[in-house]
Amino acid sequence: MPPTRPDRPPAEPTAALGLALAAATRGLAVIPLSRTKLPAIRSPHRDEPPGARRCRGECGRIGHGVHDATADPEMIRSLFAAAPWATGYGIACGYPPHHLVGLDLDVKHDQDGPAALQRLADTHGFELPPAPTVLTPSGGRHLWLTAPAGTAVPNSVGRLASGIDVRGTGGYLVGPGSRTTGGTYAFAADTPRLPAPAVPPPLLTLMRPATSRSAASGKPLVPVSGKRAVGLVSFVLDATPNGKNGTGRNDRLYWAACRAYETGGRDADGIAAALIEAAVHVGLPEAEARATVASAARSARRSPV
Repeated sequence: MPPTRPDRPPAEPTAALGLALAAATRGLAVIPLSRTKLPAIRSPHRDEPPGARRCRGECGRIGHGVHDATADPEMIRSLFAAAPWATGYGIACGYPPHHLVGLDLDVKHDQDGPAALQRLADTHGFELPPAPTVLTPSGGRHLWLTAPAGTAVPNSVGRLASGIDVRGTGGYLVGPGSRTTGGTYAFAADTPRLPAPAVPPPLLTLMRPATSRSAASGKPLVPVSGKRAVGLVSFVLDATPNGKNGTGRNDRLYWAACRAYETGGRDADGIAAALIEAAVHVGLPEAEARATVASAARSARRSPV
């Protein structure tokens, strides 16, 4: 019998499961999500020592985040049975047949993602096609686009512009109908449905950074200013899967995020966004990177300098 968590009572699992199964009938690979928008099933490797080889599901167990994503109804039921507390579902990006790419347009913390995307379109000479659009509880929106088969689009946080995050290969979108701590995600009225339109070629080029902007350059992928901020991002970019002396990607990210939130002041959130993208660039799953930074922020608030 799948394990349950007494501290997380089931909250409408039938609704979340039904939504996930409906998405699967349209060819979308899904995973169960908790109210925090993170994968609902804990990693089976959570008690392994730092620096252990990263598993993407090769062990045959569930709990590998987006790597568990499937469109098979029986497998979906098994995933939700193992997470009866799930209140939503994630849609894996990059999977056939749709090869989804998501544009997450934020409108919080003085950001205006839709306006920033329009400026990009005006500057680089492309038009934004009508696309399936999901409204987020915070007032933002997710645009669903598609990339050519075999094209890996990296995840990014604020690299295109402030307020624009990209959900690509290895990422996922919160599915419409999902309930989170912030509210419910929903399709916009009269929005187009699948199939989603292709990413305009100039935008696809922007999404796929030149190889010169790599960890080897030692430069932040998200622009930051100040010697200290650049140093923190570079510290994460220098991480390796196993790290030195047991200090790998997640450990470096947590340490750097703690320093950012302890003394970053108003710039802390901007530095944190750069740290997340740096961690994703060196191979840390985006959901894990975001969770690590959120944990660092909580720790810094509990222990003010």
